Amino acid sequence: MVTKILMVCLGNICRSPLAEGLLQSKIDPTRFFVDSAGTGGYHVGEKPDERSIMVAAKYGLDISQQRCRKLTFNDLKEFDYIYAMDRDNYRNILSLAETASEVAKVHLLLDSIDAGSLEVPDPYYGGKDGFEHVYKLIDAACQKIAAQLQDND
Repeated sequence: MVTKILMVCLGNICRSPLAEGLLQSKIDPTRFFVDSAGTGGYHVGEKPDERSIMVAAKYGLDISQQRCRKLTFNDLKEFDYIYAMDRDNYRNILSLAETASEVAKVHLLLDSIDAGSLEVPDPYYGGKDGFEHVYKLIDAACQKIAAQLQDND
């Protein structure tokens, strides 16, 4: 059985595409499936923000083929783990949950590490330095999550 993990931010163009690519690079694709989505449908069908693509490429990841999609009710049924980048998106995901088991699937991404803040900041309106910072936060969290997933599987 394949374990399914979903990374979620607001627009699915900055943080969650990075999280999808990073986690995919750290786990066995025959045992785990990783996807990403946004709670807002602002960019459906678009590729990730160029700054996310550039910072990922700097570290050897190609996320340019990803396409934005909006989170759906079905995602809470289909995925085993859902990671939100911040508290607002965490609450938005929980608002779609219909059962206690669906609520239990939802986590803040940075809960997995001691990052000083439990939220991955949205770098969209900042410069490229914000994307570098976000990449490093997400990378640390995905490293820890990958280890936990592989230990539990």
